[in-house]
Amino acid sequence: MALSVKGKVEQILKPESGVSRAGKEWSKQEFVIETDEQYPRKVCFTLFGDKVDLVKGLSAGEEVDVSFNLESREYNGRWFHNINAWKIDKVSADGNLPEPPPEFGMNDIPPEPADDAAGDLPF
Repeated sequence: MALSVKGKVEQILKPESGVSRAGKEWSKQEFVIETDEQYPRKVCFTLFGDKVDLVKGLSAGEEVDVSFNLESREYNGRWFHNINAWKIDKVSADGNLPEPPPEFGMNDIPPEPADDAAGDLPF
């Protein structure tokens, strides 16, 4: 199940790493965004492995669109949930709208044709 949510980066937590019982190295990093809904919510996302690099270049206050998967697993009769981010897109200040055209000025009006050219018109 792939989902996405937009919000403002609240916090980028310190990266963590280690070695699993199976001897495999792992790394993860978490970050928190606050959604831009009527009733904003804070959501903590987790990045694993090479996805940790997705937060490089991000800073608190930036608007982002996060694509993520939800995952739940059971351990000793209790359920634990992960919100695993797999894509982060920065949202531009204008909401990703194309750049507006330049302002129109009086200097943009072409000059009037010469008088002799006006006499060539059939009407």
